[in-house]
Amino acid sequence: MRAPTLHRTEVMARHNLTLQLRDPAQLISYVLIPMVLMVLLRPLYDAVGGVDGTQAALGPLVMFSVYAMVIVGNSILVERHWRTWEQLHTTQARRIEVLVAKAVPVYLLVILQQLVLIGYGCLVAGLEFPPNIGYVVAAVAIWAFTLLAIGTALGTVLPDFPQLAMVGDLSAIGFGALGGALAPVDLMPGWVQAIAPFTPVYWALSLLRAAVVGDLAGAVVPALVCLAIGLAAGCVAVYRVSRGRLGPRA
Repeated sequence: MRAPTLHRTEVMARHNLTLQLRDPAQLISYVLIPMVLMVLLRPLYDAVGGVDGTQAALGPLVMFSVYAMVIVGNSILVERHWRTWEQLHTTQARRIEVLVAKAVPVYLLVILQQLVLIGYGCLVAGLEFPPNIGYVVAAVAIWAFTLLAIGTALGTVLPDFPQLAMVGDLSAIGFGALGGALAPVDLMPGWVQAIAPFTPVYWALSLLRAAVVGDLAGAVVPALVCLAIGLAAGCVAVYRVSRGRLGPRA
């Protein structure tokens, strides 16, 4: 059964990738806005002192990568509200295959987005060129997995688009601010420093910072935390799908 499963998943993933590329406005905005912020924030961080180009580059990158949750969540909600989700299961495609096919194209696009922004950060935001590209690619892949797992879970749990948009905004701006995307956590009030480790953004920034400087040991714990968050969210999505709890207003 493995070959037919892979074939069906590949076909559906290519279809979903085509749909994403036909309307790339969201993805383009999530690339251009961080680029602008990197340019604007770099002089401010230089004026503060003690804040290097890593913060100016990785902070906007992580904050706007959070919106990937909304992209994959939207792709699932569209099927639910158009009442086509159950129609997909009248074919030979399994529920998990449909779910993976929804997430994989966005996963690849998010990895591309983050790598482009890291390269841009090296050029304009003072980010030092990573000594080990493999570490960076692995860190980006782990963070993208975390985001896509959360987004997939949200798409199976939330009932409509406004709620998904609200969660996306609160996660990007709220968790971004608390997790250190706008300013280093050690420059924030004590209560923020206490809360920061409870946000995925905090661990994503720690992971990417360690990766771009080639600190493998420093990347292990953040990577494990991000993977744990992603696996937990993925379990929620798989549970919802396996139980068939994806009606138009599940």
